[in-house]
Amino acid sequence: MIFVGALTLTGSLFAQKPASDDAKYSLEGLANLNTTDGMSFAAPSLRFRYFVNDNIAARVQFGFGGDGSSIVSTPSKESYTYANATGDKTGTVDIARSAFDVQLGAEYHLAGTDKMSPYFTGHIGFGKGSEEQTWTDVFYSNPADPTSALGYAEGFSVSAAGGYSTFSWGLGAGFDYYVADNLYLGLELNLTSTAVTNDDVVKNVTTPAGSSTITTLGNQKTYTNIGAAHGSVRIGWRF
Repeated sequence: MIFVGALTLTGSLFAQKPASDDAKYSLEGLANLNTTDGMSFAAPSLRFRYFVNDNIAARVQFGFGGDGSSIVSTPSKESYTYANATGDKTGTVDIARSAFDVQLGAEYHLAGTDKMSPYFTGHIGFGKGSEEQTWTDVFYSNPADPTSALGYAEGFSVSAAGGYSTFSWGLGAGFDYYVADNLYLGLELNLTSTAVTNDDVVKNVTTPAGSSTITTLGNQKTYTNIGAAHGSVRIGWRF
């Protein structure tokens, strides 16, 4: 914030937006705003743009949260250790997650001012996420109740895997404001619709009594967000 403030106070007096003949490309980072669970920032994204001319730009965006609502504090890996009552034996739970999304879109830039370039935009997007869990000598304190607490359980193990895929589209508007030569800040708000398809969750359970496989069938949901539900604050470099 100090860096952005300094640029705004010093460089913006002389900054001008470049023409497409001088700078056809831009690379920017996005801090995505999520209002699904209160006001928070979602996983960041990177966006690359190619300016066909002063009015039209094509863009590709890569993100690290496939459904657009992945909170940045959600870890990609977790590991937990559970000890028995005497503390001389332990079991572990390991969790691994991954998610990404890709958007393809275009922008139409209006005339704006010497420093500001407002635009309208549209895009389609695809995403994918997965999660795997491995329990070793760990199980539910009440084996018949999957909502009970986890604890050390010698001879019990679980491996579970699931995931999801997404398809989305969006329409929005935003602006680039040049605070220094070829360096800009921006804001974008979108109307988006996202369809999420959850894969089957397959869980393999091994107990002293034997082993079994449990499959929970996947499902699909669609949701629409308006405005700040899918907004982003941006900083970029045009070259």
